[in-house]
Amino acid sequence: MKRKFAAALLGLTALTAPVFAKPNLVLNDQGYFATQGLNVMSFSDYYPDGHQTGVTIIQHGVRTAANGDLRLEASPGQWSAMPATGERTVDAKTNTVSRRLSFPDPAKDRTGFNPVLYPDLKMGYSVSVTPLEGNSFRIRVDLDQPLPAKYVGKVGFNLELFPGDLFGKSWLMGGQSGIFTRQANGPTTTGAGGEEITAPLASGGTRLVVAPEADTQRLTIDSKTGPLALIDGRGNHNNAWYIVRGLVPAGATKGAIEWVVTPNVVPGWKYEPVLQVSQVGYTTKQPKQLVVELDPGDTATDAARLYRLTDGGRQEVKRGAPAQWGRFLRYGYRTWDFSDVTTPGMYVIAYRGKETNPFKIGDDVYDRHVWQPTLEYFLPVQMCHMRVEEKYRVWHGLDHMDDALMAPVNLNHFDGYVQGPSTLSKYKPLDHVPHLDAGGWHDAGDYDLRVESQMGTTWLLAKMVEEFGLNYDATTIDQGRHLVEIHKPDGRNDAIQQIEHGLLTVMGGYRALGRVYRGIQDATLKQYVLLGDASSSTDNVVNKPVEGLGTFLGGQPVKVDDRLVFTEDNPDREIEVAGQLATVARVMKAHDPKLAAETLAAARDIGGKAIDRAKKVDLKAFALAELYLSTGDKAYMDRLVAMKGDIVAHIEEAGWAIASVIDRVPDAAFKSEARAAVAAYQAKLAAAAKADSPYGVPYKPDIWGAGWIIQEFGVKQWMLHKGWPDLVPEANFVNALNFVLGVHPGQNNASFASGVGSHSVTTAYGVNRADWSYIPGGAVSGTALIRPDLPELKVWPYFWQQTEYVLGGGETNYMFLALAVNQLYKKGAQ
Repeated sequence: MKRKFAAALLGLTALTAPVFAKPNLVLNDQGYFATQGLNVMSFSDYYPDGHQTGVTIIQHGVRTAANGDLRLEASPGQWSAMPATGERTVDAKTNTVSRRLSFPDPAKDRTGFNPVLYPDLKMGYSVSVTPLEGNSFRIRVDLDQPLPAKYVGKVGFNLELFPGDLFGKSWLMGGQSGIFTRQANGPTTTGAGGEEITAPLASGGTRLVVAPEADTQRLTIDSKTGPLALIDGRGNHNNAWYIVRGLVPAGATKGAIEWVVTPNVVPGWKYEPVLQVSQVGYTTKQPKQLVVELDPGDTATDAARLYRLTDGGRQEVKRGAPAQWGRFLRYGYRTWDFSDVTTPGMYVIAYRGKETNPFKIGDDVYDRHVWQPTLEYFLPVQMCHMRVEEKYRVWHGLDHMDDALMAPVNLNHFDGYVQGPSTLSKYKPLDHVPHLDAGGWHDAGDYDLRVESQMGTTWLLAKMVEEFGLNYDATTIDQGRHLVEIHKPDGRNDAIQQIEHGLLTVMGGYRALGRVYRGIQDATLKQYVLLGDASSSTDNVVNKPVEGLGTFLGGQPVKVDDRLVFTEDNPDREIEVAGQLATVARVMKAHDPKLAAETLAAARDIGGKAIDRAKKVDLKAFALAELYLSTGDKAYMDRLVAMKGDIVAHIEEAGWAIASVIDRVPDAAFKSEARAAVAAYQAKLAAAAKADSPYGVPYKPDIWGAGWIIQEFGVKQWMLHKGWPDLVPEANFVNALNFVLGVHPGQNNASFASGVGSHSVTTAYGVNRADWSYIPGGAVSGTALIRPDLPELKVWPYFWQQTEYVLGGGETNYMFLALAVNQLYKKGAQ
């Protein structure tokens, strides 16, 4: 009886004892916690200014929260104090990932590329993440020492919620509730750090439920250490997110912050197939390939179907099962070749319930709507020192006619400009420098004129005129009246007029300074972050005192709104400009011989002063080659030949620079060794393009979108192909264009060229980003990497690392590639 009773009691105990579920989240080989439908990263990334670091949550393939870390402000901005990161530790025994951090960051405190003013707080701490049962995980913050009394109430843990996917969704907190509004609404209040922010949407509760109605987005945060606040960070920074914040209590050290976060996961969820094709289309003879991006656990095999769109609807013309490619980043990939389809028309591809946008097959596919928007919209809109009109619309008024004042010496500017101990000119600090109130294009995200962007744009336009006969007239450009009228032809080649516009600023600087300027930029942060009309940035009056502008870094008051011109001693940049000016002079000779002669003289002068001090082999080779082509001066060729050893050793960087003159090189050994080096480089590239990704280009994604890099790669490969057509395959630049036009990773398969193709980026980081708008023909940086393995291209106007336009490469490299591919297949069709 005793044995039976004991057994019965044991059975009853087993039935009634609590059952502790194991965590669903498991540490994977990429160093983050994962389960199907949910990933939790802990400081896998390193870009807090771009909302990419700290504790990060990815629900159902979408990044929903990020930047979980201590902050000194309730709603910090781009130039707010961020911690220095220390060692990242993975503790297998406790299943915890932690990161050591500290304030201040000596690499940013009043120094570096984007200097920041830190307060006097010195604080070390660690943030750790530990999975709990189910899909929950704990965030814990341990401080080395309690907060100094004056910082109590000012330091808190922030977790940022991405706004774009929450608009119209609801939230719940401690009996309070509401919706995430499309725009930030008042009232405003003063934060603990003195900043003006919007009053919290909710505060005082210890539990927040985000999007309770949405199974794919629902997220619960329980604070164990004090009340939470839900803040709309956009009230004081347009590019901010929603913020969940909990303050560090007075006297707290271990467990100063402890939250339990529970993201909802839909059982059985799988990443849906993404179909990636050019959003523009293909010429008849162009290779054509569908790339299918899939959940890595998706092993089903289905047929893809290509349909031609006809008067009677869809007509199936081809079907087949995509071939297995393999794993790239976090997804599986398959590819399907349909190059044999050459009948002109409009097409779509269907695969497992998904369908591409319509795309064209035809030899006229690049004749309209592809590169043209860049020349007829984007470049005119970006023109500085002009009023830009388009029929009923004014893109911006006449701007920056008060350019420019010489930057103060020893100034470390907030946008990366550094003025040394000398102005390198006859002008004293804050003297007005003449000839700078004409020409140039605004950088896309702000209004500065960097010499590399000005000359890069001018040079590539000249190369397009020289190589492809670029001749297009859709715009009136009147320098005398400082007026641009889009879609009003004036009988002149727009490309030549844009080249002239670039020369106005670069040659204007040379005339005034006797050298190349470093750049022209706003004096104050208030001007720099201005969104909207460029004409409101300054008063267009030289050296007129203006009150309330702000200060330079370090506290010196700024008394005028004129932009600053910076100089630098940079032989590598100068030798590159010399080569670019030489190209431009050659092209401009037929249009303005006097300006061409002045430009070539400047190229020779700048190049002559820089050549012996420049270090970069590719830039020296480029300048010598272009100066030789423009002058015929044998001395330039002799010096180029003398660089044979360096050029051959650095053929990967310098090969494109000599391709234009390789057939004129008089040294047989040079030609032979260069050819062998190019062949070896191309073999290496072919292996990388095949192994790196399914996109046919060498691709190593990083924080920033790789679109600009891949475009530049494509342009240089075209130049190499011209020099060694039997060694350098056309696919190197054709695939680069396809990548930009939609054949790239991630669930957003938009064309990176705004307004180009069936689906493109039309919420972009341009000067009109506050309107959630775009500028046709601008080329964004594109799909970025959320480290270590999430490709991301969000619909959000404030991610410079994903959707910023750029001058000096992005837009003109894109144009160049489109023209190059068009020329290639037009010749092939003839």
